Amino acid sequence: MAFWEKLRMLIDERELTQRQLAFELRIPASTLGGYVQGTSTPDYDTLVAIADYFDVTVDFLLSHPTVNTRDDTEEDLLRVYRLMSLEDRKIYLEQGKTVIRYKTYRKSLKK
Repeated sequence: MAFWEKLRMLIDERELTQRQLAFELRIPASTLGGYVQGTSTPDYDTLVAIADYFDVTVDFLLSHPTVNTRDDTEEDLLRVYRLMSLEDRKIYLEQGKTVIRYKTYRKSLKK
């Protein structure tokens, strides 16, 4: 996924307008519009500011895999987790554990 696509996804997930994000990042709305449309790319400092704002890595924004992650799905799970409240995180984690227990149970039935 290209940088501009990831940026658009993050903006949509947070239900932000480009104008709101541009204000928060202290950049012109037209500059952000260029990033979102894929007609321009941010400089290093702006890229870091975007990553910090959305609590993601620059590697995630640039679709560069990190040593600690295996694929985009893992990065997406982590990003979604970070957006959740503490209570929602606990529920999300329990749901994941339930899926693992169920798969283990199903596997034991096949033996």
